Amino acid sequence: MKIFGWKAGRAEARPDLSRGYAAPATVLPRTYDAQVREGYMANAITRRAVQIVASGVSSAPLTGASPAVLTLVRARSAGQALLEVVASHLLLHGDAFVQFMTDETGALVELYALRPERVSVETDASGWPVAYRYRVGDRSTRLIADRVRPEIVHIKTFHPLNDHYGLGGMSAAAKAVALHNAATAWNTGLLDNAARPSGALVYDPGDGSTLSREQFERLQGQMDETFSGARNAGRPMLLEGGLKWQALSLSPADMDFTGMKAAAAREIATSFGVPPMLLGLPGDATYANYKEANRALWRETILPLADAILGTLSQALGGWFEDAEIRVDLDRVLALAEDRERLWAQVTAADFLSREEKRAMLGIVEPIAAGAGA
Repeated sequence: MKIFGWKAGRAEARPDLSRGYAAPATVLPRTYDAQVREGYMANAITRRAVQIVASGVSSAPLTGASPAVLTLVRARSAGQALLEVVASHLLLHGDAFVQFMTDETGALVELYALRPERVSVETDASGWPVAYRYRVGDRSTRLIADRVRPEIVHIKTFHPLNDHYGLGGMSAAAKAVALHNAATAWNTGLLDNAARPSGALVYDPGDGSTLSREQFERLQGQMDETFSGARNAGRPMLLEGGLKWQALSLSPADMDFTGMKAAAAREIATSFGVPPMLLGLPGDATYANYKEANRALWRETILPLADAILGTLSQALGGWFEDAEIRVDLDRVLALAEDRERLWAQVTAADFLSREEKRAMLGIVEPIAAGAGA
């Protein structure tokens, strides 16, 4: 592990896991950027699962804070919705870093999401984070993690073996993603060969002779050039000189490769907290219908992730604004409309509760306006 030191403390960098490591076909690369390319950019299931959750967090209706705070959080970070970028970083990486940009007067003007693989934690002598180093090429920027008005905020998921970094869904789904990618490549190769396994050319001249090395290489070159690939599928083959074609059949294990791919896809969806039904995966009967699966997605994945992000941002924004507590307005989440309607009916019918107790059960924390009726 590389350790970078400074006078104010030290920065704990992530270990370079790629050094001296050759990943087999069914294992993702061990560096974060390579994992993202193979596991997210080249995998439709991962990309769609992350997009569903991140867009849900970004589109969730917000309430509680002042309009100025909501405007900052709802703004776009480098052309992308801030909450969507932060949620995506947490899902993939386990860490999200938000830089607080101020003007010359000290007023907060923008929240900017930093790429997590470029950020390293700088700790004091006791091991507590005091600053963060953001590296882009040869340039390095030191951002202070002040308790009152921080220059950067670190949002992370739970990691049982690391004090300073979180654990993303990509790590847990690495093997399933690699298997899914391998199955896709296998299916593509199968289609390139006329949707059937390769056969064998058998040389049997009858006199016990064998092909010379020159004849073998020439025959192999002709096969690769003339008969391999999708555009040559079904092309008739002219054999001579004791050559005959022997077709090979798929084994039961080969036939089950599609089932293995579907199982890997469901495991990827589970790792990111998305019901497989929402991704159109076959063989998933966990939920009775699409509406129930969507409700479970919001309850078990989107809302907890949104609460973690908004809670951290609210605490940090408290140094600039009095009304900085941001939360999701559950009454305006369409997927939870039936649940909220049922809760409202139950609370309304509870005559033994006071008005304040009913408001607390519904999650309403705004004070009752003066002169409002009972």
